[in-house]
Amino acid sequence: MSESDDEMPTLSAHALAALMQFKNEEEERTKLFETMYQAADDKFEERKQVSIDDFKEDWQLSQFWYNDETANILADELLDGADSETVICIVSAPSVFAAIRKRDPQTLPTKKIYLFEYDKRFELLAGTSHFGFYDYHNPFDFREDLKGKCHRLLIDPPFLEPECQTKSAQTAKALLVENKDERTKDGYLKYRFISCTGERMSEVIKHAYPDSHVTTFLPEHKNGLSNEFSCYASFEGKNWKFLNLD
Repeated sequence: MSESDDEMPTLSAHALAALMQFKNEEEERTKLFETMYQAADDKFEERKQVSIDDFKEDWQLSQFWYNDETANILADELLDGADSETVICIVSAPSVFAAIRKRDPQTLPTKKIYLFEYDKRFELLAGTSHFGFYDYHNPFDFREDLKGKCHRLLIDPPFLEPECQTKSAQTAKALLVENKDERTKDGYLKYRFISCTGERMSEVIKHAYPDSHVTTFLPEHKNGLSNEFSCYASFEGKNWKFLNLD
């Protein structure tokens, strides 16, 4: 064995620079989360504005963030026509909640906006009072105070397989209000339902949510997720119409 065989491999200058950049970004991310943890929940709006990009996607949890345009369109449809008593729940779609958080709080029609997520990092984004831990394996095990109280719901089941979709649908039905005809103070329909999921889940969605229809809106993700996504909704909004498949 030659002397060179015992030498450790060395990184190129380019690879070393990339590694240092990654380490520096991780350190900055850690400092940001530590600062957020130290902030009081009742002063959440005073925290530094946090981007969805501060949360790295965990592909093992099937995390794929929407791009900014998609997140803002979905946020617009949830907020449009809402009033101060409208309860909005966002399930497994933290990028949409993040898009709402970036807006001026004075422009939001309601403060009753909640995020349900399996990933507990997002409690930092929502604040304790606006966050609910959610695991689709236990579809009815979530915040009691919101059961049957949600007027507007966006749900994006994390996995494109029937069990996840079916159990997520059970959660959606347990969250939503029974009275779907209630109006806001300005006469808008309070009830709105949106589900974004893979196109191949269409039959499951049609069975689970008979009052929803596939729309013309095509959600897009930041990192070019290859699966074709569709948006199903109970209403035609400013950003989509029902898709005529006949």
